[in-house]
Amino acid sequence: MNNILEQICDKKKIELSEDKKKCSYQSLEKLLDKKKKRNFRELLVNSQNTKNNNIIAEIKKASPSAGIIIEDYEPENIAIKYEQAGAGAISILTEQHFFKGKLDHLSLIHENSKVPILRKDFIFDSYQILQSKIYHADSILLIISILSDNQIKEFINIAKDCGLDCLIEIHTNEDLKRAIKIGYPIIGINNRNLKTLGINHNNTINLITDISKDFTIVVESGINSHDQIIIYNEIGVFNFLIGESILKSSNIKNKIKELKG
Repeated sequence: MNNILEQICDKKKIELSEDKKKCSYQSLEKLLDKKKKRNFRELLVNSQNTKNNNIIAEIKKASPSAGIIIEDYEPENIAIKYEQAGAGAISILTEQHFFKGKLDHLSLIHENSKVPILRKDFIFDSYQILQSKIYHADSILLIISILSDNQIKEFINIAKDCGLDCLIEIHTNEDLKRAIKIGYPIIGINNRNLKTLGINHNNTINLITDISKDFTIVVESGINSHDQIIIYNEIGVFNFLIGESILKSSNIKNKIKELKG
């Protein structure tokens, strides 16, 4: 089955192999500063507990579904606008082949903003976790469908040791069952099927009924308006990862303010 997710991961494996030739795992360990800097997890938990809408604003040059989103791409300038508009955190795509990202964009955004930074990529090797920390991410995305339960548990522990938070991404009911069993309290429900790139706006609504209040939920993909956010608020969700609708808007600051209401 050669779906888009498989294609991305295959490319990532080649890229990662090259990275390891340039810098070993042991070399990365020597560069680590394990102190926790900006608290991504606490931000999300507080937003849900206080019922205060929080936008994790995403930065990306392109995507497999949308193609090139921004021609004149300066992620650090976008990050400044996001923070000024009231985004609680920033998500940055670092995958280079399909999203046209770069690992060092993490450092650029870190230098130009003070909010927590989520590294959004396709992580399946502990090497990538150390990379994330060294380049100043505060949190990493772990996509449950490309990892085993043992890998996720191991990666959560490595991330914790490095001073990183995690966002465990699910899409299906089977993903959800695994995430609940693993027990990490921050779950992202992606409305987009990463294998086909199709969006189901009801995906979060359908899945959340099986999630206890012990978990903090982030809705990902397909959010364009405050009206949609109100619907999610009614089912107890107050954290939203939003990219394309903000990046494609004529005024980034106004769009974030509109989404937050």
